[in-house]
Amino acid sequence: MRMSKRSWSRWKIFFWLSIGFMAVSGFYGARIGEEPLTGMATGIASSLFIATPILLLEVNGRRLRLVRRLQRLPLVLYFAIRVVFYTIVIIVGLVAARLVVTGDADFAVILSDGFTFSVAMSVLANALFTIGSLVGFRMVVRLLTGRYVRPRRELRAFLLIDMKNSTGLAERLGAVRFHELLYDFFRDIAEAALECGAEIHKYVGDEAILTWPANRATLDDDVLACPFVLHDFIAANSAQYLRRFGAVPEFRATMHCGEVVAGQIGDVRAELAYVGDTLNVAARLLDAAKEVGRDVLVSADVLAKTTLPAGIVAEALPTLTVRGRAAPLGIAALSRAAA
Repeated sequence: MRMSKRSWSRWKIFFWLSIGFMAVSGFYGARIGEEPLTGMATGIASSLFIATPILLLEVNGRRLRLVRRLQRLPLVLYFAIRVVFYTIVIIVGLVAARLVVTGDADFAVILSDGFTFSVAMSVLANALFTIGSLVGFRMVVRLLTGRYVRPRRELRAFLLIDMKNSTGLAERLGAVRFHELLYDFFRDIAEAALECGAEIHKYVGDEAILTWPANRATLDDDVLACPFVLHDFIAANSAQYLRRFGAVPEFRATMHCGEVVAGQIGDVRAELAYVGDTLNVAARLLDAAKEVGRDVLVSADVLAKTTLPAGIVAEALPTLTVRGRAAPLGIAALSRAAA
């Protein structure tokens, strides 16, 4: 059975973080242990018994029903539960590691040798995952490396996804219930983004903006497949949507690519901003999608650089006049081929 791209992405994160924590733990164990080799082995074993289950839960457990319920708790209570879980895993892991390596499980020695370091490493992992879930792991790396401290020109493809009839749904469900619907809708968008290798740039109201580097857009048909992947995720969860909200969300999606200026803005709260005509054109395509009654519109610029995925057909539409552009924009509607 072929592993999905989102699963592959999660397992890559899990693998490299596990290797990193084992290396750091092994180095630390060699430095503090009386016998460097034994200390290194104990450090690596501690990482296997402690970091591995924690990383496994963080990377692959977020869609578990229990985890989703816990995430809905007040932050203080949710954090306390995580601290208790981490503490139990740390204590059990330290005991297991020492038993495996030395056969000695002296509790006092374990606490004096490695407990503080293991707690610090676990808190670091917890902080990284929390920050990564808020701003995106790629954004964390870019902030740390200073990639966007100075504005830079980039070629990027953008996918804008807008929920249909959001006003009517908000009126029927009420603000709180509609927010819960948005939460589930954006969760499915995140799954589709992972599957198609996209970055989630931001959420704006009931709209999500996804992006790819343009060199990826010239090579990978995932760019054009992404709206249909999202449709499949929503369809798979349709029973849950109907049970909770009495409706299955529908959406419009538009794609365009071109040059933008990317740079970090904000001192108190840093954010990556894309500036340029490319995003404006993609937004104009959303208006055009409503006017022509099509769910997925794509510019000719994207079609020229990307191959159509299997089972997807493009229907050329009349050119679109976009304010600020000298020439009309070629557009096409995408749909699944008839069976």
